Amino acid sequence: MLSVSIASPATLTLPPKPKSSIPKTSFTGVRIQHLCPQRLPSQATCFWQPSPSSSVVMMAKREEEMKEIRAKTTEEINDEVVELKGELLMLRLQKSVRNEFKSSEFGRMRKRIARMLTVKRERELEEGINKRLSRKLDRQWKKSIVVKPPPSLIKLREQEAAEEAEKSAA
Repeated sequence: MLSVSIASPATLTLPPKPKSSIPKTSFTGVRIQHLCPQRLPSQATCFWQPSPSSSVVMMAKREEEMKEIRAKTTEEINDEVVELKGELLMLRLQKSVRNEFKSSEFGRMRKRIARMLTVKRERELEEGINKRLSRKLDRQWKKSIVVKPPPSLIKLREQEAAEEAEKSAA
């Protein structure tokens, strides 16, 4: 217990702090510390960072894709967004039934959809449409969408029909 009497600051003494580097805890098990030599920055290699040239190429591809999207009309953008969302649904279905699929397609499609919706919103801002009216128009547009199968499902059905025709002809 620490007892302190009221005195001048010069006569006040406190017990010395323990010089142990291990903090006091309720842990009673074995403490294992992993000690590894520190590398110099010149020796350090980092495999997760892309090289500067590859990031430039990725930027160029992205800019090219944005130019391609901006060249489309708003109706074409809306149609492609619906198609991509259908493809995204098909990917989710493939994942749920544990079929083979490329998991990178999820991010690629979501980013493409986001880019298209960004261009669509930029156009609305140029026309002077505020956020509230934009949301209202989006709700109306979503209600007016006619549900149709995504292109990948159409292609799959055509392939199955061709295989059936080959089997019946043979």
